[in-house]
Amino acid sequence: MRLVEVRLLDGPNLYRLEPTVRIEVTVGRRRTWYGDRLPARHALVRLSAAVPPSQAPRVVGAMTRWVRRLHRRGLGQQVPVSIHRTSEPGHWIVAFPWREAGRAELIANAAFRLADEPGRGERLFERALRRLGKTAAGPAPEWQTDAERQVPIISISGTNGKSTTTRMIAHIARVAGRHVGMTTTDGVLVDDVMIEPGDFTGPAGAKTILERSGVDLAVLETARGGILLRGLGYQSNDASVLTNVSGDHLDLQGVHTLPELAEVKSVICRVTRPDGAVVLNADDSLIAAVARRVAAPVYLFSLKPRSARIRRHLERGGRAYVLEADGWMVEVDGHETRRIVRAADVRATIGGLARHNIANALAAAGGARALGFSIQQVAAGLRDVRNSPDQLPGRLNVHRLGNRLLIVDYAHNVAGLDVLLATAEALVGRRGKRRGTLTVIVGTAGDRPDDYIRSLAFAAGSRADQVAIKESIPYLRGRSRASVTGELREGLRAAGVTLADVPVYDDELEAIRGELTTPGRLAATDDGTPRVIVAMSHRLREEIGEYLDSAGAQVVDDVAQIADLRELMSAGDGRPPRSSPAPRHDRPASRTRRRSPRSAA
Repeated sequence: MRLVEVRLLDGPNLYRLEPTVRIEVTVGRRRTWYGDRLPARHALVRLSAAVPPSQAPRVVGAMTRWVRRLHRRGLGQQVPVSIHRTSEPGHWIVAFPWREAGRAELIANAAFRLADEPGRGERLFERALRRLGKTAAGPAPEWQTDAERQVPIISISGTNGKSTTTRMIAHIARVAGRHVGMTTTDGVLVDDVMIEPGDFTGPAGAKTILERSGVDLAVLETARGGILLRGLGYQSNDASVLTNVSGDHLDLQGVHTLPELAEVKSVICRVTRPDGAVVLNADDSLIAAVARRVAAPVYLFSLKPRSARIRRHLERGGRAYVLEADGWMVEVDGHETRRIVRAADVRATIGGLARHNIANALAAAGGARALGFSIQQVAAGLRDVRNSPDQLPGRLNVHRLGNRLLIVDYAHNVAGLDVLLATAEALVGRRGKRRGTLTVIVGTAGDRPDDYIRSLAFAAGSRADQVAIKESIPYLRGRSRASVTGELREGLRAAGVTLADVPVYDDELEAIRGELTTPGRLAATDDGTPRVIVAMSHRLREEIGEYLDSAGAQVVDDVAQIADLRELMSAGDGRPPRSSPAPRHDRPASRTRRRSPRSAA
């Protein structure tokens, strides 16, 4: 047996809805994970499910017994101890609650050694007891209990859409006159003023908001990493929203499949108070299934108002937020329907063309209603949300430069790019029937699995008329530049793209500048034909905005501008644009053997 790590989680987590010690060990020969991202039911691994000691290796069961015995003899406490599987062969988790960091770490390390060296058990045990008696208690968990909490909390998570939904909910509350503290991937904001830049979607961001005076609502974007590495920073929330789950951040922290990723993100729903509400995406089966594991009432949202799942939910007296065929976003309680707002009047949907932002607006409506805001307040807030760089930075930011339209978005996975391309196609038409041309600037971080990097490029290459690669050099994370661009090029090759026609730029700003100015590139051609450029932008949004401003581009974020934009995009001559060869259908495999950083380079 080998000890991987002892980690103290400060708040609710996969294993327990309280501060937890997580001991990870490997037993036997170490192997890497291999399997399907969406496994069949017989192959599913429930990370949070406790495993009976009889089904775990004997040495792991011994470790749990030593944890209990050390608590009982050394601290006079009875503690629950559980064993958990992972999907990684030979990896096991032992979990138990903690209140004092110093003693909890000592017990975890002593239990591992006692189980690993059974021949010295009693002697090591007595030594551990003496050390336990001399060890200072150490700091307590850094979380806020319900007894300490002063403001209501709504938590938002999901693979895509969580930042937009978070900002929409916060804006609804601000328009309604509330003082809102918000955590996002961009930083911590109070009443829309940035007080701490950076990615604060973990417990540190929650702590900053919950301890700040003058805030009467906490809107907390919550990412997978914080849940896995530290747990939530609070005991419970009053409402939660789970947007969707798709392939991103897999093969990190022991999470390899989509059901496992959904299970991690669902922790925010499991801690929602019974008198609150959980808002779930009915169009995502993995998210809808979370309803079975929550204590609070469930609100569903959907772009498919007649789906079987929505129908069953309403028949049982549930509440749903759906998009009707006439374009109205509505709230449905059983057989009672209340109109909220027309989707086309929510500017962040670009006149109703960006269906993913309609879904985000429905999720935000459900979250805001769960907090007690009225239908009128929800409608007013959603109408006022702009897809501008100041309100929704890096989320469907649209810039117009004459006949050229640049869409800058944080999309960083296949599902995010798919909905972004769907929005572009709603403007300019699908490949082969376009009223103009579509250029895609694609790139990603180095810590994504090979199959997902290739799939990302395949999505771009199979739908664009021209593609460019932008590197993410600060985010190589163990890979070489050649490895990342090589996987992207392989995905483009599978899509039928001529690789000699694909330039590689050092970063996203250089890619945008190059595509707009290099003679011969479609986006640089100024002949009156509508040109759409989709750029995946992860870190240079402000610099891109400054460059486009200097070039004379205008931000498109109000109703009149959107109407003008749609008129521009419908003005093409209908002739097929120059394009890459038709895509082949040999998609990158959905199964992958994970490379180590060294072999990936």
